[in-house]
Amino acid sequence: FVKCGYAGSNFPEHIFPALVGRPIIRSTTKVGNIEIKASQNLKLDLMVGDEASELRSMLEVNYPMENGIVRNWDDMKHLWDYTFGPEKLNIDTRNCKILLTEPPMNPTKNREKIVEVMFETYQFSGVYVAIQAVLTLYAQGLLTGVVVDSGDGVTHICPVYEGFSLPHLTRRLDIAGRDITRYLIKV
Repeated sequence: FVKCGYAGSNFPEHIFPALVGRPIIRSTTKVGNIEIKASQNLKLDLMVGDEASELRSMLEVNYPMENGIVRNWDDMKHLWDYTFGPEKLNIDTRNCKILLTEPPMNPTKNREKIVEVMFETYQFSGVYVAIQAVLTLYAQGLLTGVVVDSGDGVTHICPVYEGFSLPHLTRRLDIAGRDITRYLIKV
């Protein structure tokens, strides 16, 4: 899921599924009360987030992130367009700074590419990437602790000391909510 909002808010303004869908059958532009929009860049029908989730049975659904790491950069950009555009935050990115979170042990190349896209494509005036486990403790008013974070695609056990994660002690499991859901569907 994508959780996004504004500085100073206690809770995210928007929470929506981090998925991109393309219609399996492209014979119609409207299904029910939801219109399938054409992408200006790729000339493909494309749905993102809530809209894609509602019609997932009629779509080929892709998750741009797999186990907490971006695997499909084009779809990730569609997800960011949806997030920053009129559908959700509706912000002028050139006049904003952004705080992004990442899982512990995120590959450096992945982080560099995300920051590059934020500066070059969206033209944010500032970008800060923080480790999710550290922010979890900050939210509780703590600087030291152990965070177990089991999300949709990855689980991390991350010790934090005085506001810094300890990567040599952090453990990553590529088993999380999506895997458990798939298993329960099979059973």
